[in-house]
Amino acid sequence: MLTWTLTPLSLPLRFTWKIARNATATKTNLLVQVAGGGHVGRGEAAPNIRYHETPEGLQAEFAQLVANGLSRCETLTDLTAFLAQHPPAAALRFALESALVHREASRLGQSVPTYLGVPAPNGPVPTAVSLPIMEPQQVAGFVHEQGLTRFPMLKIKVDRDGALDLLTEVTRLLPGHPLIIDGNEAWPDADSLRRSWEQIQRLPGLRVRLLEQPLPAARAADYRALKGQLNCPVFADESVTGHADFAEIARQFDGVNMKLMKAGGYLNGLHILRETRAHGLQTMLGCMVETSLGIWSALQISALADVCDLDGFLIVRDEPFGLVQEADGLLTGVR
Repeated sequence: MLTWTLTPLSLPLRFTWKIARNATATKTNLLVQVAGGGHVGRGEAAPNIRYHETPEGLQAEFAQLVANGLSRCETLTDLTAFLAQHPPAAALRFALESALVHREASRLGQSVPTYLGVPAPNGPVPTAVSLPIMEPQQVAGFVHEQGLTRFPMLKIKVDRDGALDLLTEVTRLLPGHPLIIDGNEAWPDADSLRRSWEQIQRLPGLRVRLLEQPLPAARAADYRALKGQLNCPVFADESVTGHADFAEIARQFDGVNMKLMKAGGYLNGLHILRETRAHGLQTMLGCMVETSLGIWSALQISALADVCDLDGFLIVRDEPFGLVQEADGLLTGVR
């Protein structure tokens, strides 16, 4: 039998991470390890409060899985069947599945992409980098201190009330720099977004690569009404769950941001990326605030994405694993 363990990771952040729904200066993620037969695999869970996930809740779920026979899961088929009977939170499911995949790939002497049957990344992977919500007068100092201009794309976290002022300062400092604007469901409806977007679009130097999830996921009719009206691609994030109707997603959006933590594992993550592509949508690979273990895991399938936003480990102070290196906005897995 395999030995499964779960260890909390207390992660102070390099700065306050503020998005439309919350702000934090620390994160508690969870390290899952599976060992046996001379091979070890590790996976990371980054709990997301948007989906009612907490470190304590995931630890309780893990204890129950162990009590229900997790140690008897020695293959990916075993684990998939076991988790179908005892479904955990998505972030914990990803940690469990990725740990086992990493161990199995090691046991077979294969790379993770080969084990999963996907192409490996063709060299270093360009990533966007995020600017959290902050006062406009703080932007110049933050951009300089963090060296954000080295990244090929900036992801600007915004809320409804401060979006215009924040983007005004960003475009003043960095005219023409490609931007991802991420609302994290900050606008309540299509009309409020249209009013804001009319002002935002008039900003000199604005260059928007995509707008990510500006309205709540429940506002499907509003997304359908906005489709093709904002002069930039609109990507789904919170609207895509493990059992999304992709024909309906295609009526609302131009692309999908798939996060392995939210998908609940490699298998469902790959399903989401393939369904996204099959419905004519653009693909994006995103992340939570994670260590380099979680980001390294995402890099293994990054060849399937049009856009990568994998900067979560750069937010962590004293990142513990060192599995990914970043230079000039390009990411390289080092293991």
